[in-house]
Order: sequence, then structure tokens, then C-alpha cells
Amino acid sequence: MLFTKECDYGLRIIRALASGKKATAEEICEAETIPGQFAYKILKKLERSGWLMSSRGREGGYWLVKSLDSMSIYDVVSAIDENLFINECLRRDRSCLKNIEDQPCVIHKELRRVQGTLVDELKRSKLSALVAVE
Repeated sequence: MLFTKECDYGLRIIRALASGKKATAEEICEAETIPGQFAYKILKKLERSGWLMSSRGREGGYWLVKSLDSMSIYDVVSAIDENLFINECLRRDRSCLKNIEDQPCVIHKELRRVQGTLVDELKRSKLSALVAVE
């Protein structure tokens, strides 16, 4: 489960909107040092996931529609990158040649356990505890 730069920027976007106020993409980018070319793509993913909304026009911008208490790190990261695996062999769309039914791979089994623990911890980490609202 490699946290991509996109995932990092997604968490920073949420931090920029934590006050509950509407902000433009430019304001978010400036506040969180996010390159503009990434911001729009990430904002769109977060909007599709239902975490924020946007409006266009002169008074337009982005704002959170769910409370930080209801959002976890996992929610944000999985909205941006659906393939959260610490190793390729854990993906359903990939087959592991060493992990076969009659001879399960011990490494695969342990990585699956670690993956599960990591996902559980990310789900437990609420953004309200991580984002200081000023």
C-alpha cells in the first residue's frame, strides 16, 4: 500500500477545507502547496465520493459536505486510489504463482494479515483527530 502523492494531496485538500468555509482550487493549492494540475483531478475524485461539493462561477469553490468525525484516512485515500495493496500479489486481478490452493504461500498469508491490520487502522483514524480547525 504505497500512498501516492495524490493520496497525500487528497488529505491536504481535506485539511484546507476543514474550517467548513468554501475555497477555490487556487486557494486550496496555495494553502497546501499542491500543484494545480493535480488538484482538479483529486477534487473531482473527492466530489464523486461524496465528501465535498463544488459550485462554479465567480462565487464558486469547494466545501466539505460531511463532518471530519465521519471521515477516516481510509475514506479519503480509497476515494483517490482504489488499489491500496502493500504487494501486488494481494490484488484480486493479479495471480500469485506461489499462492496456490493446495500449497498456500506463507508470505502471501502474512502480507494479507498485515494489509488487513493497516486498513483497520486507517479506518480507525478519523480526520477530526488529525486536522486542527483554526
